[in-house]
Amino acid sequence: MTHGYQPTDTGAGARPSEPAWPTAQYAAVPQQRLTEPEPGAGPAEPPAPAEPAAPAPKKPGRDRYLDVLRSIALVRVVVYHLFGWAWLTVLFPSMGVMFALAGALMARSLNRPAWGVIRGRVRRLLPPLWAFSAVALALMFGGGWNPTKDPDHGGSWVLVEMINYVIPIGAPPFPWHIGSQSGLLEDTWAVQAAGPLWYLRAYLWFVVASPLLLWAFRRAPWPTLLAPLGLTAVVGTGLVSIPGETGNAVTDFAVYGSCWVLGFAHHEGFLAKIPRYVAVSCAVLVMAFGLWWASGHLGPDGWDLNDIPLAQATWSFGFVVILLQYSPSWQELPGRLAKWDKLVTLSNNRAVTIYLWHNLLIMATVPILDRLYELPFMQDERATAALDSTYMIWMFFLVWPLIGLTILALGWIEDIAAKRSPRLWPNGSRKRRTHAR
Repeated sequence: MTHGYQPTDTGAGARPSEPAWPTAQYAAVPQQRLTEPEPGAGPAEPPAPAEPAAPAPKKPGRDRYLDVLRSIALVRVVVYHLFGWAWLTVLFPSMGVMFALAGALMARSLNRPAWGVIRGRVRRLLPPLWAFSAVALALMFGGGWNPTKDPDHGGSWVLVEMINYVIPIGAPPFPWHIGSQSGLLEDTWAVQAAGPLWYLRAYLWFVVASPLLLWAFRRAPWPTLLAPLGLTAVVGTGLVSIPGETGNAVTDFAVYGSCWVLGFAHHEGFLAKIPRYVAVSCAVLVMAFGLWWASGHLGPDGWDLNDIPLAQATWSFGFVVILLQYSPSWQELPGRLAKWDKLVTLSNNRAVTIYLWHNLLIMATVPILDRLYELPFMQDERATAALDSTYMIWMFFLVWPLIGLTILALGWIEDIAAKRSPRLWPNGSRKRRTHAR
């Protein structure tokens, strides 16, 4: 039997990245050489003090501040999909942050030929998706789903839509109900499992559009930066309605387009040219507008900004501006944050794996925890009531070991996709030992 848990059906995610810990090398200060004055010459002038040599520029590497933001975003996504707390979308708009970070990395990569960059990004994305699709489809077909007979899909056309499990250019088909509510998994598990795939579709289209977007940003930064917000005001408010998954794709592109371009602005130094007080003040005004708009357009889950496109776009935009304005550009995590270095490194190296599987793993905690009710000491009403009242907390603690096992079992696919040697647990320990030597 299932406990009746129903997670939310929206998702988030990010590109993995390989951290680097560059070292700053400093040129030695030349020592002064004192000489005896020549006979008959005046008193020797003291030698001019030697100027210290300027430190050599740091090698370009991973910005650990951005890595921390990505790790926070991933944790927030898991917590949101587990507990469904709408206020988390206001506290930390993970998707806007994730798209901004991906945009910054894309802008840095586009210093190389665009076609090679796009091909590399797509190559890193597809193998992890294929592994997830193989497992998900096997479970769906094993549960009796026949896509051609599914009343929610268009007959034989659904076979064409199945390509989205291989290349995420659109929305993949899946059954809204499969199995039974008393089965091993809740009967809407396929909807929850496939929910995060919308992010891969949006990410892919942003990657393909990035050469053109970056070209436009370098020539007209403000129109390129603000145009997606204007498009959201048109398609995200019902002023113009685009039906079906095409409308969803256009809305997603519009809502997070400005955040993606903010990543360009951060990489190009555009944000750094704006006085901080001006940027922060304008960002706060934009965020205030987002909350005002949300207050008059609350969805079925109240203040969940995922249901309010214009509020999501403006709140995420202002939030990301503030985060990037105060970006310290760490080469290494400072102070107390250093103790989280391994987890930050691991989550960034396995971001795609964590994102793709977290919803399915959340649901997998239910049949595991339900076995506790069968234990002898759980037959007491007090014990059963105690487990009922803390069920979600136990799900939270159980999902992380399951994510860890998934990283061990499938995370190495991200290395293969990036043309790296497979690693089971890439938390940076080996690199730090090599660096120390």
